[in-house]
Amino acid sequence: MNAITQTYVISAKDVTRTYQSVQGDVVGLQPITFDIAPGSFIAFKGRSGSGKTTLLNCLGGLDAPTGGDLRVFDTDMSAMSDDYRTKWRRQHVGFIFQQMGLLHRFSAYENLDVMARLGQVPRRERKERILHSLSLVGLRDYIDHRPFEMSGGQQQRVAIARALVAQPKLILADEPTSELDSETTHEILEVFRTIVDEQGVTFLLSSHDPIVDEYVDDTIFLTKH
Repeated sequence: MNAITQTYVISAKDVTRTYQSVQGDVVGLQPITFDIAPGSFIAFKGRSGSGKTTLLNCLGGLDAPTGGDLRVFDTDMSAMSDDYRTKWRRQHVGFIFQQMGLLHRFSAYENLDVMARLGQVPRRERKERILHSLSLVGLRDYIDHRPFEMSGGQQQRVAIARALVAQPKLILADEPTSELDSETTHEILEVFRTIVDEQGVTFLLSSHDPIVDEYVDDTIFLTKH
């Protein structure tokens, strides 16, 4: 292991992402360079179209960078096959999306159980992991509630617990508070902060919300030319 990966869990150098279209190449992410230490809570900010979501997708193995060098947990994110990328993502990364993506016919418990299975959590550990994850976000008593029976903030907490259930080392959240009021936003960000401090995970989120600045360790700004 080299000196960089001993210090940083993520190292990006001139990372770019370009998409092809009938009109020609479309730049989804301008060159960006940064390093992130383990157990950090980091925000990505920038104007609409600056590539925040594209960057998170590259970091989480949902997409591959087309330029530069991106290493996450000492893995070259440009060199993985699609099958390996899927396996790697399920083992190492938890996602929290803006639209939450909860299965509305499933209870909170069942939503987490689906993710636990995808993350290959051993059957004998699933129940304990699910209940522990729901307890971390204050929803231990909501295991049988379906999303439509919960508030927006409670639904987001289920989405957070779902991201935690496979015990990932990295959590990525894309505009996770954009649909929430300021009071609920503070509550959710406090949950994020607690997870980072108590679980030691590395937590990266994209946001335009100034409230985020009160909770994160640092902010990385993306530019759009």
